[in-house]
Amino acid sequence: MDDPYGLPVGLPVPVDDGACDHLPGMSMPSVRLRSTTGRHVDIAKISARSTVLFFYPAATGKPDMPKEWDLIPGARGCTSQNCAYRDHYREFLDLGLEVFGISAQRPEDQKEFAVRMGIPYELLSDSDFELTEALRLPAFEFQGRRYIKRLTIAAEDGRVKKVFYPVFPPDRNAEAVLAYLRGR
Repeated sequence: MDDPYGLPVGLPVPVDDGACDHLPGMSMPSVRLRSTTGRHVDIAKISARSTVLFFYPAATGKPDMPKEWDLIPGARGCTSQNCAYRDHYREFLDLGLEVFGISAQRPEDQKEFAVRMGIPYELLSDSDFELTEALRLPAFEFQGRRYIKRLTIAAEDGRVKKVFYPVFPPDRNAEAVLAYLRGR
C-alpha cells in the first residue's frame, strides 16, 4: 500500500449483502463513545439533531497496512474518505448537520490522525463495539482484529433516516451524502 490517500485501480468492489437492511427507521441507541476531543458523545443525543455518522475500518494516513488489506472489498480508502468529509465539512455545516466519523480504533490513534490530517469534526471510538452491536452493524476480521465495515447513516429526530451501504468509492461518499441531503 504505497499511497494512503489514493485508491488503486482494481480494488474489489463491495456488494450489498443486506447487512444494513434493518437500519432505516431504527432508533439510535444511547451509547456513549469517546471523542477525539476527550469528551463522551451520546449517540442518541446527537442523533436528535440532523447528523451524519460515517463508519470506516481504520484510518492512519500512513502506508502501513499490509497488501492483503486491499483484497478486502471496501476496506481501502479510510484516509481518503475522512479527507473528503474534511474538504466538504463547511457544506455539511451550512445544511445544519453535524458530522462524526466512527471506527473501532483507539481514541489516541484517532486523535493523532485527526490532528495530523486537519480533521475538523470529531472522530468517535467504538473500540468496544458497543454501538456496532447495538445497531447490528456489519464487521469483518483481519489478522486477528475486528473492524467495522464502511457505511454511512444520516440520522434525524433520533432515528436512522438513510443508510449508504456499501460505500464505494469511499472518497466520493461525502459528495453522495450531500447530494441526498440537498434533495430530501
